[in-house]
Amino acid sequence: MHIEFKATKRVEQGTGASRRLRRAGQLPGIIYGAEQDPVAVTLDHNELYHLLRKEAFHASVLTANVDGSKESVVLRDAQWHPYKQQVLHLDFQRVSATEKLHLKVPLHFINAENCPAVKLGGQMVSHVLNELDVACLPKDLPEFIEVDLKDLQVDQSIHISQLKLPAGVESAFHGEGDPVVVTALKTGGGSGDSAEGEGEA
Repeated sequence: MHIEFKATKRVEQGTGASRRLRRAGQLPGIIYGAEQDPVAVTLDHNELYHLLRKEAFHASVLTANVDGSKESVVLRDAQWHPYKQQVLHLDFQRVSATEKLHLKVPLHFINAENCPAVKLGGQMVSHVLNELDVACLPKDLPEFIEVDLKDLQVDQSIHISQLKLPAGVESAFHGEGDPVVVTALKTGGGSGDSAEGEGEA
């Protein structure tokens, strides 16, 4: 999916200037990276608000049209008002076609209702992770990674190492071990034990 948004270079900066922009339905932002100077920009709030509601906007290489000049960027940060449906500031990072980028990509789970753990074992599928840190060149960045649960057995889990990643994409998980992505759990039960524990207490 190709997503493009418009922006204009912003001269006035500071809290007061940002407040005036927001009152006028505009949104302050910044574009940085790729060994170029950061550029403060003004965005249309409504346009970006609706784009932010799209999953692909958070995990795609985007095209920023800044005063007619287009450059490739990824969304790095979105600041929201504590209780209003209002975006306060957006950060975009430029990307280079020849340099790997690190980004969180959403996981899409399929065949959960048909897996043995659910169909035969009556268990429920619990999503431990809903997104994965990946590293890849911009041209290889997937909008999402599919996790097929058709072979998930009773009391089993699927780990990061078991995911089938698209060509050119690798996991960028930096922690220890091999984290669980999804697991099959027993449903219900356990209430009797807790009741006994309360009685003893």
